[in-house]
Amino acid sequence: MDPRELEELDERWSMHNYRRFGVEFVEGSGTRLIDSEGREYLDFLTGIAVCSLGHCHPDVVAAIEDQAGRLMHTSNLFLSGPAVELARRLAESSLGGATFLCNSGAEANEAAIKIARKAAHTRGVSNPRIVVLEGGFHGRTMGAVSASPKMSQDPSFAPYLEGFDVVPRGDADSLDHAVGEQTAGILIEPVQGEGGIHPIADSVLSAARSAADRTGAALIFDEVQCGMGRTGSLWGYQPSGIEPDLLTTAKALGGGFPVGACIASRSWSSVFEPGDHGSTFAGGPMASRAALAALEATSDPGLMDSVSARGERLRAGLAGIPVFSEVRGRGLMVGADLASGGGAPDLVTDLLGKGLITNATGPATLRLLPPLIVTDQEVDRALELISDSVS
Repeated sequence: MDPRELEELDERWSMHNYRRFGVEFVEGSGTRLIDSEGREYLDFLTGIAVCSLGHCHPDVVAAIEDQAGRLMHTSNLFLSGPAVELARRLAESSLGGATFLCNSGAEANEAAIKIARKAAHTRGVSNPRIVVLEGGFHGRTMGAVSASPKMSQDPSFAPYLEGFDVVPRGDADSLDHAVGEQTAGILIEPVQGEGGIHPIADSVLSAARSAADRTGAALIFDEVQCGMGRTGSLWGYQPSGIEPDLLTTAKALGGGFPVGACIASRSWSSVFEPGDHGSTFAGGPMASRAALAALEATSDPGLMDSVSARGERLRAGLAGIPVFSEVRGRGLMVGADLASGGGAPDLVTDLLGKGLITNATGPATLRLLPPLIVTDQEVDRALELISDSVS
């Protein structure tokens, strides 16, 4: 179908909650996408950190194809081998407790919020509150939006869920002072994604761990975007040595297939009881098989080493382009601020026209989330296109 005709149909039949580019991608392989007119693109966004292993990773495709021919869905009223195996693998790779499977990052964060609040009530907290960081983003369901400071300022969807206290993202003392007897949880992205790619300092994570231990609150790390190898380790918190009580993941977890999870440490694994929470499609056989294949491929130590090396190469290259005033990130999760204070959306549009897919997280920040399998040559090509666009 002609892209212009497709745009007209989208305008007529789809709700207008997205601003879309007039491009339809119809095929993908590895780091490349092809549109409906046959043009090839280098993908440095990966579906917003979803297709982190590249498009149509053969192991993920094989797992989905095999499971689709066997069984697509039963329900959580029955046992499922792939779901139980995925729950085990996720827990063993991180906090060692138990896993709640779901369909998205927002759902995973909703589960974590509910666990923290229920546990707080159990220990006698009458008005459970959750401390969140300025610039954090945790999803678009009502609880997740309420936990996202910028999103919860939009009056269109008020009233929001009460009980969230916002502190500056780089101030360990402010965080410590905000945590008290009524605190049910502390919710942090170890590297903020939608907020502009801001790694949170170890001192802040350490203060959060200490405050949670002091009060009995749950320390929750939202790794929906920064987890699954994106920062150069399987989980973003691991290099710091600071473990949370609850860990949420989604996006790259399914290698392109929708799946999410909330993982608990041993001491937080028994908060939910039958009937407390659920999800119709959660832990379905196809999603679980896809996630198991993606988790296996991402766990390769050699891949993690290359993510760190390619990330350093990308950040160094961006830092050498004069229009950028600051370059931030870890691994292949990179943000670059334009010194002009604006123009990032226009830059994204220009780069798309040149065959490079990127994203802006705000008026001045270019976001780059290349596939974990990206090569040095592809990093250099992206840098060449960016330099050409801003020159």
